[in-house]
Amino acid sequence: MKKCILGLCLSFSAGAFAANPLFTDVYTADPAAMVHDDTVYLYTGHDEATPDSKFFVMNDWLVFSSKDLVNWERHGAKLSVKDFKWASGDAWAAHVIEKDNKFYWYVTVRHATINGFAVGVAVADSPLGPFKDARGSALITNDMTTDTEIDWDDIDPAAFIDDDGQAYLFWGNSKPKYVKLKDNMIEMDGPIHSIDLPDFTEALWVHKKDKTYYLSYAYGFPEKIAYATSDSIEGPWKFQGVLNELAHNSPTNHQSIIEFKGKSYFIYHTGADENNGGEFRRSVAIEPMYYNEDGTIKPIVMTKDGVSTPQ
Repeated sequence: MKKCILGLCLSFSAGAFAANPLFTDVYTADPAAMVHDDTVYLYTGHDEATPDSKFFVMNDWLVFSSKDLVNWERHGAKLSVKDFKWASGDAWAAHVIEKDNKFYWYVTVRHATINGFAVGVAVADSPLGPFKDARGSALITNDMTTDTEIDWDDIDPAAFIDDDGQAYLFWGNSKPKYVKLKDNMIEMDGPIHSIDLPDFTEALWVHKKDKTYYLSYAYGFPEKIAYATSDSIEGPWKFQGVLNELAHNSPTNHQSIIEFKGKSYFIYHTGADENNGGEFRRSVAIEPMYYNEDGTIKPIVMTKDGVSTPQ
């Protein structure tokens, strides 16, 4: 951006002044970040509710990318509920992961013919798509999980690929679950397993550092983010406590944890946007994340500064 004053022209980088929330021209929620080819790709939900709405209005998912976590390129909506012919609406939390040069986008949508929410998966040859329904049907439907009476227990999918190449899918509301995936990434490989976590609500996310597995999730309601650790991806999981407190002006929270250029980052959403932000009009933010010597994570402090220096 160039600005001229009294004949003196100066150039500014708009991203150099980036702060939380990351985007103020659009409402974003449920962040899922992925690092690929020295670039962070950020996939988010898209809150379209009006200021007086009483529930979520979400029809598609947005994509952003950055090479320094300060300057972000907007790629717009790269996947929509309409891309899943068997779905009826509600583009809720999703997650993208790469395997064998293909990119798999696991999504939450409401099923058109089976009561409740379901998990679908789209695939592309690029992190920016084009993405298409990989199955033509849901991967997980509400009738597969009958241990709750609610119809929104199959939401918030998060994929993880272990060092041996085995892929897993984690998901759930009120009851956390996981299942192994086949090599094709679009079929389950074995039974669905339950996970024992205190005060679990939703928003599972798995990452690994050194030899330790970290399982973070939305804890209680209104939601804080807590986490547990294990020596095995299949548990058992040791509860480590609350990682960050309630999000501003939003009873929900949803985290994404990545390592980029040797540093760790915690990405989340709040309702703190000054332009009518709130429960159904959320905004994604980012903070540096640090580990203690014993491998536990230092509490995340939510700030307006975020990551203000290019990484």
